[in-house]
Amino acid sequence: MPTLSVESPISPASLIDQLRWRYATKVFDPARKIPAALWTALEEALVLAPSSFGLQPWKFFVVQNKAVREKLRPAAWNQSQITDASHLVVFAIKKNLNVEDVRKFIALTAKVRGVTVESLAPYQKMMEGFAAHPPLDINVWAARQVYIALGTFLTSAALLGVDACPMEGFAPGTFDEILGLDKKGYATVVVATAGYRSAEDKYAAAPKVRYEKSAVLEVLN
Repeated sequence: MPTLSVESPISPASLIDQLRWRYATKVFDPARKIPAALWTALEEALVLAPSSFGLQPWKFFVVQNKAVREKLRPAAWNQSQITDASHLVVFAIKKNLNVEDVRKFIALTAKVRGVTVESLAPYQKMMEGFAAHPPLDINVWAARQVYIALGTFLTSAALLGVDACPMEGFAPGTFDEILGLDKKGYATVVVATAGYRSAEDKYAAAPKVRYEKSAVLEVLN
């Protein structure tokens, strides 16, 4: 019987080095752009992000238009990352996810896995029961899923040597209005900018402040 390889695709040391290297970039170099191949990989990382039930209650809006980004900046406390980073991603939830969304996902699952919809009936029933919760509860749940995708994006960027900054300091409603997300049935939750740090960003050289592992991690035997 063949044995499973235990070799890691990336060394533990390389992983930790990149996680120590990353930080919430405050000043981006506006002249440096993320190469197309790297950005394509980061987009795919978003597509592959995990979510509860696998339902993916989100959409990621990549804002490329410079004029639009200039309009967004005042709604984000005038933070320069909005306009100076190579890329801007708006992480949004699909508002009021419902039973129809569950059925759409079940149909896709059946197609991708080559099984019948009927064989997924127990799974579908469970998810439809969940989707029957009040819309406000579902939206709160969806927002939590978005943060899983955000974490996936930030870690993936670090592994590719791309700087990023997660941002909550903005007016979500204004972003929705400027981007027309409400009409699309989506609502902004969080934003991430990505690119390359400027030599002028004083935070790039600042030591990373973290509690000792013993303070935040406990093994329960």
